[in-house]
Amino acid sequence: MRAAKAGRTVAPGKPPGVTRRRRRAPKSDWQFPLLTDWGLRPEQQRLLVIIASVVGVLAAAATGVALIASLGGARPEPATLSAQAAPSQDWPSDFQGWTSPKEFAPIAERGKDSRPLTAGELFGAKTLTVDKKVTLKLAGKAVEADCAAALWGRHLVEEVAKAGCTQVARGLYVSASRRYVAQYTLLNLRDVRAADGLVTALKTLYRDGWVRPLPAGEAAMPQRGYTQASAYAMGHYVGLVWVARADGAEPGPKDDFVSLALALRTLEKPLYRRVVAVAGPTG
Repeated sequence: MRAAKAGRTVAPGKPPGVTRRRRRAPKSDWQFPLLTDWGLRPEQQRLLVIIASVVGVLAAAATGVALIASLGGARPEPATLSAQAAPSQDWPSDFQGWTSPKEFAPIAERGKDSRPLTAGELFGAKTLTVDKKVTLKLAGKAVEADCAAALWGRHLVEEVAKAGCTQVARGLYVSASRRYVAQYTLLNLRDVRAADGLVTALKTLYRDGWVRPLPAGEAAMPQRGYTQASAYAMGHYVGLVWVARADGAEPGPKDDFVSLALALRTLEKPLYRRVVAVAGPTG
């Protein structure tokens, strides 16, 4: 065996003049030029891509659910449908409400006044006198057991249902000159507490729900016009007075809406008779 030159040691198995080269790590599958430029390591890039994929799947799932619902996957219940406001519905421009006076204490509970309302009892008068020049003529009437059908607005329908409504009576009147139109509505509720509660709630609810105008041929409450309304609790009843000019204009100096409302309130005479029937004559 030939001896090595003095002062030089050769590593066994390695040719002279050849240096050991560091093995380059294989390029990661999770390296994207843009993310690499941002300084993210391969494992960080992989985590970012996984998170983005999960978020995308969740977003697609949410979109799919919304699309299915819009195609009829979730149909509203019939009671909800009756509570929806049709485009033609409107609410009063001005509203006031009063709780029940003590005179109606004898009929504070429906249990003491269980006889159902009738159209003949409430709307027997064909005309109502407003003043010497103005009279209101009955154009349509209805007494129904489905209170929700005569109302619009989900919250109002819910409040009336909570109040135990069993009847709703509506009468629509128009003046002989056809200048004015007015509607009276009477709700038959559980008791005076429910009636007072509904009147109080209506002070804010009336802008989100109201009585549907009674269809009566050419006579109709103006749509999107100026109207005035008021609510009166009377024992376990609530009366709703609604008056307007037929053209929807605001009242002028010659338009006496107060007298129109008072004329409608003469329809409440049967309720006084019910008080007497329960309590007996006084004096």
